[in-house]
Amino acid sequence: MTQGRLARSRYNKWIAGVCGGIAQHFGWDADILRLVWVVLTVSTMFCGGIIYLILWLIMPQE
Repeated sequence: MTQGRLARSRYNKWIAGVCGGIAQHFGWDADILRLVWVVLTVSTMFCGGIIYLILWLIMPQE
């Protein structure tokens, strides 16, 4: 895990950098995290999309 606060990634992003920022903070692979996020979003009737939007609003950009 890296030091510092959790923030949206400025460079490792597809939409808003939320998954890239989480992956960077914890030292994970961003592509695998995105794949897991999509699977969980589809399997939970798109609750992951709502969580993504909330994180987009509250996470600062790096």
